[in-house]
Amino acid sequence: MYRHHNFEERLNIVSRLLSGEPLESLCKKLRIDKKMVRLWYLRYKKYGEEGLRGIRYSHYTADEKLAIVKEFVEKGVFLQELCLQYDLSRSTIKTWIRLYRQGLSLENRKRGRIPKEPMARPKKKEAQSELERLQSENLRLRAENALLKKVKTLVEEQEARARLNGQKPSTN
Repeated sequence: MYRHHNFEERLNIVSRLLSGEPLESLCKKLRIDKKMVRLWYLRYKKYGEEGLRGIRYSHYTADEKLAIVKEFVEKGVFLQELCLQYDLSRSTIKTWIRLYRQGLSLENRKRGRIPKEPMARPKKKEAQSELERLQSENLRLRAENALLKKVKTLVEEQEARARLNGQKPSTN
């Protein structure tokens, strides 16, 4: 089972490796993934203690992602070397490789809310012409009219159900 390790734990493990403790036995004792510990060790050798603090998060374009994936697929560069070179996690690069092999896009997905409906209230503008003002008022009145129609049908349905049950319609 995977668990997160804080900076002090990573530094302690790497210092034990540097003092001569074998990687295999250390990983077995602590029940930690060998590849992860090896990556910590290599990051420590390349970046020092800052390398153990975590991986920086930045956005890569689809072309940059494709170049990294092609280095792995076509040139045969090891995943560990790519992680160190580009300061990325193994899982990120593995995800890009999987998407590439499935023929899916490496484009960054859009985040945030979906665009509003055309009937939504338009944003207020500084200066509006008479035509724009009338168009926005017309849009508002259409929305109001649609709402009132909906309320009327709901009230009529409620009254019809009440009549079927033998009750008097409510005065609300």
